[in-house]
Amino acid sequence: MVAEVERLVGQLVDLASTGIDVSDFGNGPRPGGLRRMDAAGGWFYFLVAPRAPLIIVVRIMPPFDVL
Repeated sequence: MVAEVERLVGQLVDLASTGIDVSDFGNGPRPGGLRRMDAAGGWFYFLVAPRAPLIIVVRIMPPFDVL
């Protein structure tokens, strides 16, 4: 699960480094807020820092069957 989140966040960082706005990727009420993205049957929450090249992973939720 953690390896999949690291892979997906790495892809977000790569996209952001090319100039693509990643603040509206994933699910969330509006661009720029807390976002949720599916990963390996679970999901993770992240924030995109608008003025710094930074993506902050806030929480990783594994699939319910492994809790």
